[in-house]
Amino acid sequence: MADRGIRIEGLRKRYGSGDTAVDALKRVDMEVAPGEVVGLIGPSGSGKSTLLKCLGAVIDPTAGRMRLGDELIYEDGWKVPDLRALRRDRIGFVFQAPYLIPFLEVTDNVALLPMLAGAPNAEARSRALELLAALDVAHRAHAMPSQLSGGEQQRVAIARGLVNRPPVILADEPTAPLDSERAMAVIRILNEMAQKYRTAVIVVTHDEKIIPTFRRIYHIRDGVTHEERGEGRGFGT
Repeated sequence: MADRGIRIEGLRKRYGSGDTAVDALKRVDMEVAPGEVVGLIGPSGSGKSTLLKCLGAVIDPTAGRMRLGDELIYEDGWKVPDLRALRRDRIGFVFQAPYLIPFLEVTDNVALLPMLAGAPNAEARSRALELLAALDVAHRAHAMPSQLSGGEQQRVAIARGLVNRPPVILADEPTAPLDSERAMAVIRILNEMAQKYRTAVIVVTHDEKIIPTFRRIYHIRDGVTHEERGEGRGFGT
């Protein structure tokens, strides 16, 4: 993992203190290489949502270590000065719902993040159009979100997650609202984009349709991760 990817070691999250303390994460160890898509599964209350919030710098872990590529970003405290910039520039998010801005056309929905990061308008739109083309939705570049199908909206959301070329993408139940065909299409796209842009992708899911596609799976139970090999059929090399 020379320049990208993510590595988590001994990550913990405790809520509260004293007799009322709750250890939502007791020990999380994960490593996702550039270009790799891994699944994160576990029952309700196992710590998946807490882990995703910690990885996305939405909440503070209690202890442990996180690296993006060769850079240490967390070790018993954040090592980066601007968490908002970290979330904007270096962590891509894909959610169960696309959360597209309804009054912006597709291209502007994708280009907004690089614009906020300081990219010139032309460069941001060029990046957006490149990704829309790669995801086969360039013909919808000037459409409004309400004019898109559910599958098209999710492709645009993936483009938005990739547009700042982050080392890692966190995908939270990205196929939950989709039928089998569209769900498999989304996972295929995430694999293709991960390999093309050398992005590490973590997919949190309960969707039994897509679990067999992962080559590696992390189970989380009672706040502790356990790695296993997946079937990984049909995707990647």
